[in-house]
Amino acid sequence: MRVVAMTPEMLVFAGGLVVLISGSFLPRYRQWWTRTIAAIVLCGALAVAAVLMTAPARTAFEGSFAVDSTTGIARIVVIVGLLLVLAVAGGDIAGSVRESETYALLLFSVSGILVLAGAEDLLVLVTGYLLAGIPLYGLIGLAHSATGAEAAMKAYLMGALFGVILLLGVTTLYGVTGGTRYDELASSLASAPTAAVAAGLLGVLAGLMFEAGGVPGHYWIPDAAQAANGTTAMFVTTVPKVGALIAVYRLVAVFPATVAWPLVIALIAVASMSLGNLAAYWQRDPRRLLGWSTVSQVGFLLVPIAVAGRSEFALPSLLFYLAGYTATNSAAFAVSAALPDRRHLDSYRGLARTRPWLGAALLVALLGLVGTPPTAVFVGKLITATAAWDGGQAWLAVVAFGNSLASLFYYLRWIIPSFQRPTTEPIGDVFAAKNWPACTAVLAAGLSLALGIAAGGVWELLPRSLMS
Repeated sequence: MRVVAMTPEMLVFAGGLVVLISGSFLPRYRQWWTRTIAAIVLCGALAVAAVLMTAPARTAFEGSFAVDSTTGIARIVVIVGLLLVLAVAGGDIAGSVRESETYALLLFSVSGILVLAGAEDLLVLVTGYLLAGIPLYGLIGLAHSATGAEAAMKAYLMGALFGVILLLGVTTLYGVTGGTRYDELASSLASAPTAAVAAGLLGVLAGLMFEAGGVPGHYWIPDAAQAANGTTAMFVTTVPKVGALIAVYRLVAVFPATVAWPLVIALIAVASMSLGNLAAYWQRDPRRLLGWSTVSQVGFLLVPIAVAGRSEFALPSLLFYLAGYTATNSAAFAVSAALPDRRHLDSYRGLARTRPWLGAALLVALLGLVGTPPTAVFVGKLITATAAWDGGQAWLAVVAFGNSLASLFYYLRWIIPSFQRPTTEPIGDVFAAKNWPACTAVLAAGLSLALGIAAGGVWELLPRSLMS
């Protein structure tokens, strides 16, 4: 039974091994087989995850891993997110030298992200962090350019630094409680020295913020988004957030009132959304703009975590926002991957006239990231603000609203040229888009709209508390 509980994680990891080994024996023009294998494995894991959600909530491996509705939703969102990434890869890296290795690294990283989402033990949390993070260095480094090497080195050095900080935090918490399981921490932290508990919490939070791409572990995100290929950029700015932020929610839920953790989370949220917005104002490369945008989005996603246990809307709003963000951000990056040579905002001038479906997908994605109805992120921002207000953090809801309004400026800098008339008459198809990423952009944008329109029905399916 314990093994069955983690079947999706094991399937994804085993799929990575199969892809890695089989890719070594396939010629380059047949590497697409490994993408097919990865997609089949993910569909199988998705089906198993859906079946496991019908079973009662429980823990596996002596309480170190939670198999509940939250874990099930995380599995579905992460796997769907990776399927969208694989679809973009069909036009972005097909036939490249390291195609099969890319798919293997993606699967290995996702298995770690899934472990993070269900971790109920600090040692399992560390394992998930390493398994999710280490493949990211390789994925970013596959971009054979000076900027790619710089981005990979920055991600590696920051990952190592925040990994050490996370281990220091785990060691501190273990030292003052004598346990690593969350139920042991819940019963011991209230009587432990407050300073030591606070130091341990800050260390673990810092490590998870690197994985999520939030302050203070965010500096590598814009470089990776700009320098990596479209497949990797789309993945690193989207999927890891799901596991990391759910891990943060599970962790803070066991911390006592002796530590002002809601204020710490709120301050990190404000710093992330504000810094991401300010930095995005001056960006001219669309992918770097999206990189800073994703830092800002982490701030919004942290808002419901700041009121964990104080509002019944906290957990469902986080899960809904994560699902909506995954679809919406994937659509934006898929557009950039469909037009890889367009690396300046002004170069998108006339896109909506030449490629109306692609222009519409970009419009839905960018206005969705702002929080415009009826997209999923609009509903996510609305209910996270409601959770903050309900949990006694009304000021945080006001700051989130102000940052959402401010973000409209830099998204419009990309939207407006796309709908303007070209400065010169186009000769041929100047917007020759890659088919797989273009179709993925339209699909993901449609998913964002569908999730927003059907938000009422989806909301009823979301858990109101952990282990439900």
